[in-house]
Amino acid sequence: MMDSSTNETQIPNDCVNNGYRYFIEGTIGLIAGSLGGSANVFVGQPMDTLKVKLQTFPHLYSDSFQCFKKTLANEGFFRGLYAGTLPALAANIAENSVLFAAHGFCQKGVTSITGNLGSPTPLENAVAGFFAAFFSSFTLCPTELVKCRLQSLHETGHKGKVSAIGITGQIIRDEGLLGLFRGFTPTLAREMPGYFFFFGGYEASRFFLTDGQPEKAGLGTTIVAGGIGGMCLWTSIFPFDVAKSRMQIEPTNESMFKVIKRIYLCDGFRALYKGLGPTLLRTFPGTGALFVAVEYSKVFMTTNAQSYGWL
Repeated sequence: MMDSSTNETQIPNDCVNNGYRYFIEGTIGLIAGSLGGSANVFVGQPMDTLKVKLQTFPHLYSDSFQCFKKTLANEGFFRGLYAGTLPALAANIAENSVLFAAHGFCQKGVTSITGNLGSPTPLENAVAGFFAAFFSSFTLCPTELVKCRLQSLHETGHKGKVSAIGITGQIIRDEGLLGLFRGFTPTLAREMPGYFFFFGGYEASRFFLTDGQPEKAGLGTTIVAGGIGGMCLWTSIFPFDVAKSRMQIEPTNESMFKVIKRIYLCDGFRALYKGLGPTLLRTFPGTGALFVAVEYSKVFMTTNAQSYGWL
């Protein structure tokens, strides 16, 4: 007969061990996502600035090249093209750290439901990305709001030096803490389906580029698959991103769908994809760098954690 005291102590020990393992895995995901988000910003910030300007002020800029020339002439290289870099870093680090940490846990949830005991399939990774984006949206919306405001200072007529802290304080004074979540609905509508295609595109590309052996993907394959994943994300959800940018910069209380309808009626269908060009130019190298940083840092940290007996 089994000793009840042994059984009683074994269950808590298992729980502690599992909790410790989840903590280590979650921490690795947080750090890897932070490194990936940083790499993405440094590679793609200038194109992101052009995207926001084209989305919110289509009457001022006819195309990406004209927007680039005007921004460079009026605001300079760093102050113009790299405007909003600090909040962009904050947004990407916050979003990607939560996203990749949540994605790991969502993978476990999805595979437990499907009964898959092996590596997650591309579809399972896509579904996990869909749910992980729900959690990352809460960290992304406030920081991206400040970034968009900083990127449009010249067009909105602000004079002098304005900081991210100053804009954050002004939003809180004028609209309260909930003002930091202006554009949250289109952010959620953009992020959740977007990251379904993001992780799905990345994993499917890795799967096919390695003949069904994604664990053998090298540096080049990771860059290409990451770029494809990023392009899948943006082409699938760009109208929601346009609406989000408008809602975060214009003083409007309209719903997301009313903003999309107004843009369509006033500026035409093409306005819903204004800025897609620089976005895709930014996305391919940016998300390629993101996944390289995430994948290689995760391997490094996981290997070291295993060598120390933490995993």
